[in-house]
Amino acid sequence: MEENNEQLVAFVELLAQLSKQLKALFDTGNAETFTDMNATVKEMYRIQHGSEDDAFKTIDPDCEVIYRNFDMIVAVLRTTENGEVDKGAQTAVNKFLRNMTEAVGNIVMLFGLA
Repeated sequence: MEENNEQLVAFVELLAQLSKQLKALFDTGNAETFTDMNATVKEMYRIQHGSEDDAFKTIDPDCEVIYRNFDMIVAVLRTTENGEVDKGAQTAVNKFLRNMTEAVGNIVMLFGLA
């Protein structure tokens, strides 16, 4: 039980970190933020998929939105020429980021953290 609580606390801390990273990315447009986000999302996935806790099962649909949309961002960025993000790619990335932000908000509400 204590391990589950520690995992949940760690996940919530990562969720808060991801929220800050999303905000920073929207505020600054600094693409280097994606590197930090990648580490955060991977650790969230590891914690969530390594647990049988009901809380993690409850948030699974929103977590999947986060994971899938981040994977799509990476896929779009890999297709850009010389790292130059054109208008179409930027529109797609922004949509994926908004989807992630909404999912983070849903999880925050489910956990009663807002």
